[in-house]
Amino acid sequence: MRRLLWPLLVLAALLLLNVAFTDGFLSVQIKDGHLYGSLVDIVRFGAPLILVSIGMTLVIATGGIDLSVGSVVAIAGALACLRISGLDEQNSIGGVLAAAGIALALSAVLGLWNGLLVAGVGVQPIIATLILMVAGRGLAQLITDGQIITVNSAPYKLIGGGYWLTLPFGIIIVAVIWAVTAFLTRRLALGLIIESVGGNPEASRLAGIDSRRVIVMAYTVCALCAGIAGLMISSNVSSADGNNAGLWIELDAILAVVIGGTSLAGGRFSLGGTVLGALIIQTLTTTIYSIGVPPETTLLFKALVVTVVCLLQSPAFRAKVFHRRRPIPAPRAAADEKMKVSA
Repeated sequence: MRRLLWPLLVLAALLLLNVAFTDGFLSVQIKDGHLYGSLVDIVRFGAPLILVSIGMTLVIATGGIDLSVGSVVAIAGALACLRISGLDEQNSIGGVLAAAGIALALSAVLGLWNGLLVAGVGVQPIIATLILMVAGRGLAQLITDGQIITVNSAPYKLIGGGYWLTLPFGIIIVAVIWAVTAFLTRRLALGLIIESVGGNPEASRLAGIDSRRVIVMAYTVCALCAGIAGLMISSNVSSADGNNAGLWIELDAILAVVIGGTSLAGGRFSLGGTVLGALIIQTLTTTIYSIGVPPETTLLFKALVVTVVCLLQSPAFRAKVFHRRRPIPAPRAAADEKMKVSA
């Protein structure tokens, strides 16, 4: 819980800053049976990032990294919209489910490809996923023929822009996926296996754990989460843009995971911290618009805030800034102390 203290404080500070600049920021209302409000919008617009970050957490926990999730987001949205645009009846639930299923299947195959390159061939994770990051963006543009594909499908619109039980449907999807992932990794042995592979692969192998299967599974799940996020993003705007969809979302996901307390070196991870990190990034985006930061300095402002958050999480940094150094003992006192210990 201590690891989540600083992310919680930063999130609370950002929310309070928005309260100062936006009237009724914390108010949540029900209109036409749907929940509306700035807090609801933060979670709704942050849902794709949360999904990608959940998958990224598992990959980073194994000691890897996945730079291709943005391209997978674009591919999944492009393929689903292409299939739906070719339907005679775009409001057909069966047709939409088939299009979404094909897009997610391709996403899983791309994740499997990454996992095989890393675990099977031995390619460095950053190189293996960089290949798909570049080639995948080109594949997404090939699918869309370099154009923006628009659809007019109410069932598809539900995924990212619809409501169910008064809540945005995207929030429900994220909650279900987070709950399933948390159950599999915290209630079962899978989480300990992932942490052992990331913490010490050789010891895991000697203990009888097939680390290659675990790594392949992590990359596959990560790409699947990115595929679902791609469906949410494209359905929210009823279109697919192979060039810009999911652009740089991989960097935001990595930042969310790090802010949440997961080490880039692998080992222990925190799904709850990852969700907090993603919410901080989305809230930061909302704050930038609220306080009127000039568009040309948006990325710089975002980078500064994330840097501050990471420094506050560092025990070494906090020890240097908030605590006084221990006095260095005098030579004679140190010698006397050493003689007492030896005696």
